[in-house]
Amino acid sequence: MPHPALLWARFEAIVAKFDLEAGAEMQVRDGMSKLVLTVGPGHTLREAARLMADRGVGAAVVIDPDGEGPAIVTERDMLISLGAGEDPDTEKVAEHLTSDVVYAAPDWPLEQAAAEMVRGRFRHLIVTEGADVVGVLSVRDVVRCWTDDGASCEVDAPAAA
Repeated sequence: MPHPALLWARFEAIVAKFDLEAGAEMQVRDGMSKLVLTVGPGHTLREAARLMADRGVGAAVVIDPDGEGPAIVTERDMLISLGAGEDPDTEKVAEHLTSDVVYAAPDWPLEQAAAEMVRGRFRHLIVTEGADVVGVLSVRDVVRCWTDDGASCEVDAPAAA
């Protein structure tokens, strides 16, 4: 798999080259996943990771009835915890939430959402309508919308060492 910085560079290039007029009618609602995986702040990282793996998603929306709004926990948050030697069976999701969550509206242009992801260097947006979570938009969703046939793009194999 290519280095994450290389993947970001490719995504930034896609955003920079995208013809805004051609895709102006595409909105976040056109690409977002409407079936949202949610977990509670009291779930362990292992429980959240298992649910994410079962659903094949890279993030879960965290709903805390006592919190200020929906939050998100991502694969990256989990990797940071594991890399620090923390135990996924005891670490709680509440302690590993992504900071500075950006929320998108369903009627945002898709390129606005992509630009927010590039600027913030994150891969998932929580889509809200009023106080309700109505979806999640990932970089993969954006790329799928921007390819002609919805197919995955070929990724170069890593160079042999």
